[in-house]
Amino acid sequence: MRLLAVIFIFIIGNTGFSQIKTFSSLSKYEKRWAFFHPFASLRIKKHQKEMFTVYEEVKSKKLLDEFANGGKLDAFRHTFAMAYFSRFVSVKKLRKLGKAHEKGNYLQFLKSKTEEGEIPDSVSSVMDLKNNELGFSLGKNFNKNTIEELKQKIIEQINLGAAFIIKRNKEGLYVDCAGNIIPPEKIKGTWKNFKCLVGSGS
Repeated sequence: MRLLAVIFIFIIGNTGFSQIKTFSSLSKYEKRWAFFHPFASLRIKKHQKEMFTVYEEVKSKKLLDEFANGGKLDAFRHTFAMAYFSRFVSVKKLRKLGKAHEKGNYLQFLKSKTEEGEIPDSVSSVMDLKNNELGFSLGKNFNKNTIEELKQKIIEQINLGAAFIIKRNKEGLYVDCAGNIIPPEKIKGTWKNFKCLVGSGS
């Protein structure tokens, strides 16, 4: 147990996959996951920089949209992270990490803390978990491909509508499933709201 604790303290600084985090910014659920999966955490830490390099390339080159929260870029981050990390960590453990991360997002909501510029909500959480599952599937089917090939395949699948995003109008404003603009005051401070989850081909 002492060795496990030492390993835990060493690796915990960079375990999350939505952004590179410090120890203090990790949720108690992510810390707990890292404590019980120290070697999986170490593998993620080892390859995290590679994952973010690809994500930043997609973001800077605007290969999808510009929405890091709720858009295709957000979908890519989660899908690619899980597809890539599944080369080094079992899907079972990664799925638990994904759920721990979303539980942490609920704590962020309660504290009015933002993630990628917005306060988390239930629709975003469902979106992330669904895109994680797409990542597991693509990671299994393309685990022998190069990172570049995996990136392109995920972008292709997102544009074909295989991933999930939150519906917006042409101006980038959130709308409900009927296409009506959701007033910001109806979203702010609410975990459950009228945001609409749709396929990424929409």
